[in-house]
Amino acid sequence: MQDWLALGRRPTLVFGAGGLGGASALSLAAQGARVALIDANQENLDGVVQAAKEAGRDVKPLAADLRTADGCRAAVREAVELVGTPQVFLHAIGRNVRKPVLDLDDDDWQDTLTLNLSSAWWLGQAVGRLMVEQRYGRMVFVSSVSGLLAHPHHAPYAATKGGMNQMVRVMAREWARYDVTVNTVAPGYIETELTRSYLDRDNHRESLESLVPAERLGQPEEVADAVTFLASDRARFITGQIVYVDGGRVLV
Repeated sequence: MQDWLALGRRPTLVFGAGGLGGASALSLAAQGARVALIDANQENLDGVVQAAKEAGRDVKPLAADLRTADGCRAAVREAVELVGTPQVFLHAIGRNVRKPVLDLDDDDWQDTLTLNLSSAWWLGQAVGRLMVEQRYGRMVFVSSVSGLLAHPHHAPYAATKGGMNQMVRVMAREWARYDVTVNTVAPGYIETELTRSYLDRDNHRESLESLVPAERLGQPEEVADAVTFLASDRARFITGQIVYVDGGRVLV
């Protein structure tokens, strides 16, 4: 089974070193990928690099601000210098501002749109250009069940994830002839370091668990497993899809 998803030293760019991105970087590295991990947060980068080292793997960190088009394109160029022209790409960058629509200000909207969706566009376009040129690539974007469900207090976040889903479908349609697959994984309620403080107050954990048919929250490694599958050639005929990793949340 270890060889089933083997990635054979494929150059891999992972953008986002937080819970889901970090777990995915470790999973991809465990399957042999040469991983460059890019994030603005040095502490997150250091944590993943150390975990990789303890597992006998090598993840190359790159600190970069991904909130501008120029910053994203420069980060792609620098990451290519670290590991080579990418054959695998993951976008796992995002933020959520939990406020009612009427309490949101312009910065809440614009900052969420820029980080979640614009960075996906800028990075996806830059990496897609390289993959189309080499006529091979596996692209994965981290979306969310919020791209489908109408959660209260999630308006900008949900808008970016819904937009991402449709952006991915168009990329997949245009690039399929070049053996470039483009998919999203859409997690449900996942317990990460960033969400734990929210989950552990005001009965949020129990409330969310009650909405999941599996009756529990997901773990980052379960999302990473889906990412790794889509990055492999076992998924070579899957493109333009939204893969829900949610314990059945979108069913109810």
